[in-house]
Amino acid sequence: MAETVTQLLQARADDDNLAITYEGRQWTWREYIRDAERAASAILGVADTQRPLHVGALLGNTPDMLIALAAGALGGYVTAGINNTRRGEGLAADIVRADCQILLTDAEHRPLLDGLELPGVTVLDTSTQQWVDMLSGAGELTPHSVPGAMDTFMLIFTSGTSGNPKPVQFAHLMIPFAGPVLADKYDIGPGDVCYLSMPLFHSAALMGGYCVALCGGAAIAPARFSASTFLADIRRYNATYMNYVGKPLAYILATEEKPDDADNPLRVAFGNEATDRDIDDFSRRFGCTVWDGFGSTELAIIITREPGTPHGSIGRGFPNVAVYNSSTLTECPRAEFDDNGALLNADDAIGELVNIEGGGMFMGYYNDSDATNERLRNGMYWSGDLAYKDADDWIYLAGRTGDWMRVDGENLAAGPIERVLLRVPEINRVAVYAVPDDHVGDAVMAAVVLQDGVELTPESFAEQLAAQPDLSPKAWPTYVRLEDDLPTTATNKILKRTLKAEGATPGSGRLWVREPRTRVYRQAVAAQA
Repeated sequence: MAETVTQLLQARADDDNLAITYEGRQWTWREYIRDAERAASAILGVADTQRPLHVGALLGNTPDMLIALAAGALGGYVTAGINNTRRGEGLAADIVRADCQILLTDAEHRPLLDGLELPGVTVLDTSTQQWVDMLSGAGELTPHSVPGAMDTFMLIFTSGTSGNPKPVQFAHLMIPFAGPVLADKYDIGPGDVCYLSMPLFHSAALMGGYCVALCGGAAIAPARFSASTFLADIRRYNATYMNYVGKPLAYILATEEKPDDADNPLRVAFGNEATDRDIDDFSRRFGCTVWDGFGSTELAIIITREPGTPHGSIGRGFPNVAVYNSSTLTECPRAEFDDNGALLNADDAIGELVNIEGGGMFMGYYNDSDATNERLRNGMYWSGDLAYKDADDWIYLAGRTGDWMRVDGENLAAGPIERVLLRVPEINRVAVYAVPDDHVGDAVMAAVVLQDGVELTPESFAEQLAAQPDLSPKAWPTYVRLEDDLPTTATNKILKRTLKAEGATPGSGRLWVREPRTRVYRQAVAAQA
């Protein structure tokens, strides 16, 4: 049984089934692996074997990126996935932090490097004649090493929602660990096409997409995510499977619905962080099954939805997943609810998601022992995600550890409030966070994006909130910011720290303010903004 990406690829070296389809070009698995071996040989020909053999990939979702991933595995070196939405000093810091001695890029992304200090980094542009010449002159591949199961396949940066991105050491074993299970569960094999529009420099696309195609022998259709072209792409590539992370389903659902949307080949969408409403609506509208799970980039926390998962829950955790109080180092008591479904014991029940057995397959952050030790404390892995468990072991997210709010003496978490606000049908996506308030400590603020082409009045919003019996009076947003879009990471996670830094302002949108001790919202005038 294969234990590395290298072994999985080598097993397909004589496979003439379709491996990659992209903008009218196609590769069989045999051709894909041959091209990856040639790229690995070319890279090793200019590499310094006395330095860490880390090759950065500053590329989009293209065949070049897929070849770079396979080249690293076949060549026995580490590929560093470089976030192509990073800019300036942050981008340079990522490249240097990952110890990249070689950086692959292309004509689209090369300008991002202009003016950056990258000492000791050799930049190779895959869209140049120089690269073509290197490939044509490359001899037979002699790998730098033969990777083992727990050797690093990639360095993958965290999303950076709560701080600077950190490079996770992503083991070879993760792909053969996840891939066969998903390929079997969703019956993915030759003849299927996996539509991968989530960034291939991140673990979500690898663990939810690339591994499925590689282990099942299906084809990959790499793409740039676009809500407006999503359905046309699915039809054009005859895609039967897709993966997502963050808010893509919400973006797609915000587009105008057409009567024939379900007339498409898609069977399965697999991902994480979709809301209950989006899962239901996407399944109905596009005639497919949506399976949503939860897992951190570090892959130490795994939670899966099962039949019967209650609305609002993300599922049940693996046996080693628990909710702990970080101060007492004890498991939090189970959540208690009133007759309306409101959480009664938030102070006690909400804690941090942990792996009580340690880091699982988390191998640590590269060259960052302090950050690794912060995650691995007291023999457990601490995720930084707030959650609570009910009496039947169903887990509910409550936000990140920075999402606690202290409102007039009461502790509130953002997650439950966001789930209530998403019951308002006019709202497509929402972020709830705290802004300072001189009188009550924190004020609850909600930044919302409406569905395309709809309007929501302050009166209608307040009326709909009043109809939610599980929304406590203190959880009513004091400020509501209406925007066309919200700042996000490359993996479609809302950047609350950016919103918090802007405070109680309308940003580029509109701001409603709730009058003190009432349920009445008014449009803020320019002076208040």
